[in-house]
Amino acid sequence: MSACQRPDGRATLVGCGPGDPDLLTLRAVKAIQSADALLFDALIDPAILELARPDARRIDVGKRCGRHAMRQAAITALIVRLARSGAHVVRLKGGDPFVFGRGGEELASLRGAGVPVTVVPGVTAACAAAASLQVPLTHRGVARSVHFVTGHGADGMLPTHDWVALARSGGTIAAYMAGGTLGLMVARLIAAGMAGATPAVAIENASRAHERRLFRALAELPEALTAAGFDGPTLMLIGAVVGLAEQAAIVERLAA
Repeated sequence: MSACQRPDGRATLVGCGPGDPDLLTLRAVKAIQSADALLFDALIDPAILELARPDARRIDVGKRCGRHAMRQAAITALIVRLARSGAHVVRLKGGDPFVFGRGGEELASLRGAGVPVTVVPGVTAACAAAASLQVPLTHRGVARSVHFVTGHGADGMLPTHDWVALARSGGTIAAYMAGGTLGLMVARLIAAGMAGATPAVAIENASRAHERRLFRALAELPEALTAAGFDGPTLMLIGAVVGLAEQAAIVERLAA
């Protein structure tokens, strides 16, 4: 290989977890440290970017409510272009790339373009929220399943789910990106047979220093969430296990 030639580039899709840099995997840290270019989402903590080499390019491609730094097709095209120039391109994504992170779309596009790509899993928000609340998502005799659903479809509206199956499952529902559609989601679940008194909690900025929690009965949660003014990334946990977390929170407050 001559001095002017560069080895073939590659891409790595890295799950950065819910925000706390301490929840990064070792594989994620290694990928970040070896990156020539980093494309990062809006929720990536600045401390994570500081793990990269000083000479690594840092490119903000984050999507925020009502404003996109870069469209999805443009993001993929940029990864392809940089990789074909010989760079190791690391795409930093909040949570896990394959849990409502559009990682599957990027993976398919990169494969189609012939770019070598690997995926590093990350801690998804539901797991981080459960750990912060110290409540299991599944619990013997209480919840034998967990269901990850999104409240935000490609059109910004509540997607179609099997509400009857969710209401009857007896498991835990983890609803991502449901802040704007929570009222309709709750109405659908209650109409499908879920009790309005079912324990529920909204967790804003799970795992971060400014995390906030709001415990309510399912039927009361949408109005309470609006009144509380949650405007950060918020996850909803719905189901009997949430009652265990609420009881623990009460005990903690009484002991303080």
